[in-house]
Amino acid sequence: MPAPEAERRKALGDFLRTARARVQPGMVGLPAGSRRRTPGLRREEVAQLCDISTTWYTWIEQGRPVTVSPAVLARLASVLRLQRAERHSLFELADCTDPEHGGETDDSLPPILADCVHSITAAAYIMDRCWNVMSWNQQFLHLFDGWPARDAKPNLLRYIFLDPAARSLVVDWEERASRVVAEFRADVAAHAGDANVREVIEELQRESPVFAHWWTRHTVVDRAGGVRDFQHPTDGRLSFQQITFRLATRPDCKLVMLLAAD
Repeated sequence: MPAPEAERRKALGDFLRTARARVQPGMVGLPAGSRRRTPGLRREEVAQLCDISTTWYTWIEQGRPVTVSPAVLARLASVLRLQRAERHSLFELADCTDPEHGGETDDSLPPILADCVHSITAAAYIMDRCWNVMSWNQQFLHLFDGWPARDAKPNLLRYIFLDPAARSLVVDWEERASRVVAEFRADVAAHAGDANVREVIEELQRESPVFAHWWTRHTVVDRAGGVRDFQHPTDGRLSFQQITFRLATRPDCKLVMLLAAD
């Protein structure tokens, strides 16, 4: 039985071969010619358009153990006219991060996504790659004692590190703050060049010594679930189980729910 890595490389080669067969020469500015034995582009044509050698591209299609850079994969996606879901599949099969991950979307949420949190009975919110809170429901608003409604552009990191109310609301604030920085660093690894991400990081480094301290540690952890404890100003001590989902149609955004813990 082939090893999982070999199966992944074979699947990548099969995917590229199928995509190549769909692209007609005229779609990429090449003459159709009269002696094409197979539909679509030839391997050498794809290689030429992507500025790589025909031999190397052939090895990729053959599933050989070669490393393909994100830049080359991006050129392949462009030449082969891949749709968004196909491009995502290409990078998944190549086990590589798309340099344009999340960059194809604007700053707003589609209304159906923004409204979905209101159908959730638990406290719920959606945040983007900068941890801007894009949408929230009434339960979340109550839990956070009116924030984010009082903030013109609510951002969870700014709240945790710059709003004094967070230190009272979040139980074990120091421990949570250190983990939050590590979670954020993991989240933005694919968006290191994003200007909005850099702006948030630079502001927090200037304004919060605690954030600056933990950011320089370069600790990275997944934003996993777990119990989150709050000391609510009117409801007292509350415990929730956090569950996080990445949105399929906006992979740079996450839906977070806080379910009452037993």
